[in-house]
Amino acid sequence: MRIEHQRLRRLTSNLIAAGGSREAEARAVADHLVDANLAGHDSHGVGMLPHYVRNLQAKTLVPNRTPEIVSNTGAFAVWDGRNGYGQVIARDAMGWAIKAARQHGVAVHGLRNTHHIGRVGAYGERVAAEGLLAVHFVNGNSGPPRVSPFLGREGRMSTNPICIAVPGTKATQPIILDFATSRIALGKVRVAYNEGKKVPAGALLDAEGKPTDDPRVIYEPPQGTVTPFGEHKGYGLALIAELLAGAIVGAGTIQPANPRDRGIVNGMLTVVIDPERMTDRSFVDREVDAMIAYLKTTPASDPTKPVLIPGEPERIARARRIAEGIEIDATTWRDIDEAAASLGMRFDGGN
Repeated sequence: MRIEHQRLRRLTSNLIAAGGSREAEARAVADHLVDANLAGHDSHGVGMLPHYVRNLQAKTLVPNRTPEIVSNTGAFAVWDGRNGYGQVIARDAMGWAIKAARQHGVAVHGLRNTHHIGRVGAYGERVAAEGLLAVHFVNGNSGPPRVSPFLGREGRMSTNPICIAVPGTKATQPIILDFATSRIALGKVRVAYNEGKKVPAGALLDAEGKPTDDPRVIYEPPQGTVTPFGEHKGYGLALIAELLAGAIVGAGTIQPANPRDRGIVNGMLTVVIDPERMTDRSFVDREVDAMIAYLKTTPASDPTKPVLIPGEPERIARARRIAEGIEIDATTWRDIDEAAASLGMRFDGGN
């Protein structure tokens, strides 16, 4: 089915509110989820709602949390999210980082014990819109590890995303590089599983370590794993994200001595930089514009697929889905409706 994004926001906000969130929190979480769908990242969109409801009921997700400020020394801060909605706590963390970077030229923020923060690119977009540069490293230190190390066949990490955001200019949109360090995001495997589709060849290994394109190996026994992208390179980046977001900020890594039965818990290390502390802004803008134009002048190897800049696929998807609606498969819709029913409501509710 296809659904208009504003209607989906209302339905999603109502469901989050039914889970105990106040209006502002419900609206913020709903906006983040639906914006992920609009950007083409259904893996981080409203399909996450059944997981959220299960975690609410297990009390591993707690509505209306404010973070504990573990430390704040001006340009450095660490927050403990206390298992609150990550979309709200991480948004507020970016507000602190933007303000601190303007004052000090750089801000370093650590976030720990926060429920699923959602699409990391949303935070990069927010920082870049303020004319600042951002680098984000994220780990998932709860649940069974689904991503195998290079040359391994058992899960040892999560999909550990990395995001780097560079502000745009008058002529160039912001450059938002946002990627999982696995060959495919786990949420995209879930979407393929729900839709009865295959995933890209080589993205998964079955329980015997053989490559497969069947998403059932992740959600049905015997379980397989997701592979890192780029072999040893993606594996190395995944490890760095695990250590920076897990060990350095005090969130904890997914190593087995740490508890895992905690719902969806993220750690994140964010660095925000004011580029004007490095060089003249007009120089930066000229170089950005010239470099992007240079990239765009290369002939496409496939005429139907032009060269794109990181962040551009999301803008294209957003424009299309605002015009045409967001497509949600029947399995995902049923799962959301069942989650809503467990809270005593219907998801569509006639709205």
